[in-house]
Amino acid sequence: MTLIRPGSRQWDGLIVLCAVNSYDGFKMADWHVAEHLSRLAPVLYVDPPTSAAGSVRHPGTAPPNPRLRVLRPGLARLTPVVQPFPSRRGTAGITASLTRGYVRRAAARLSGQIRAVISGWPQYPVFGTCGEEVRAYWARDDFVGGAALLGLNSKLLDARERRVAAAADLVVAASPVVADTWRSRGLDPILVPYGTDVDAYRDIEQAPPATDVGLPGPVAGFVGRINERTDLCLLEAVAARGQSLLLVGPKDPAFEPRRFEALRRRHNVRWVGPKPFDALPGYLRLIDVGLVPYTGSPFNRGSFPLKTLEYLAAGRAVVATDLPAIRWLSTDLIRIAAGPVPFADQVGCLLAEPRTPALLAGRQAFAAGHGWALRAAEIHAAIAGRPGPALTVQP
Repeated sequence: MTLIRPGSRQWDGLIVLCAVNSYDGFKMADWHVAEHLSRLAPVLYVDPPTSAAGSVRHPGTAPPNPRLRVLRPGLARLTPVVQPFPSRRGTAGITASLTRGYVRRAAARLSGQIRAVISGWPQYPVFGTCGEEVRAYWARDDFVGGAALLGLNSKLLDARERRVAAAADLVVAASPVVADTWRSRGLDPILVPYGTDVDAYRDIEQAPPATDVGLPGPVAGFVGRINERTDLCLLEAVAARGQSLLLVGPKDPAFEPRRFEALRRRHNVRWVGPKPFDALPGYLRLIDVGLVPYTGSPFNRGSFPLKTLEYLAAGRAVVATDLPAIRWLSTDLIRIAAGPVPFADQVGCLLAEPRTPALLAGRQAFAAGHGWALRAAEIHAAIAGRPGPALTVQP
């Protein structure tokens, strides 16, 4: 990390990105956008507000005190530390007020010229905090549809998110369904779907294979969180055919504990738990068919599953449930199946196909058209095209 020189012109035109995920957590959409956006303009990455108590319960999620540090030239990180239970009805206002203060002081320390604030926070209003020229709301998911999954009150979240979006100059929607939702509410969003890290999987066939799998090939694999969004019936159907099934990612302990335990105890199933992003190529090297086994919940229908493009970037075949984002990709490189039997049938068909260099190259070429560098450039261009009104700085 480098020292911060207040007022340095290298930070002029700063873009403040209020992220949904911590910078040092799983490398999700915010991380990728920040990395690529910072090559086009200086970026301040703001972690989601976290309480000091929360950082004790989950080591590595946040330091005990608010911190501003430069990660590399053009990319800084701010971690707002607030009171316990930051998103509850009675404390969300305090969280927003404290966080606005942190952001205002951090942005002023870095630069006197703040080009934009991009906020992915539906419940914390931050626009106008640092005199930014453009306010952009990043509508990443159907947060209201997923409120129960997130442990939030849907009506309260709906009201907060509408206020945040109404205060924005620009709404960036991450999926077709989310874009349609905001159009129906009278706004004019731009659609910038999620992307993939093309470079991370470019040389997948040379990646050292993971050593904790021990399954015979060919292998069907799911990489992601196992929780209420996951249709466990589909994974059970694949395993019931005797096909090797690899599961990579964290599992919500409250989600179907007995069924999941029975699944993972099958001789042809291996669950290796959560793995860091940099380790994923070693697991995808062993996978022949990537799975997107999502339920048809409102939250899932409004999502854009990152794993779909990651499988293709690794040159792997894909079988997915019928979601609008999958249809939007409009490619026969993804097999769409509804229900356990059709899903397992499609997986079986693709597992029987040899993985030829031509197939691998075709899938990777398609994924290259959806890289994070392109997505970040689209967001940057949208901000550059918005002059934005003069704002009153909020306290």
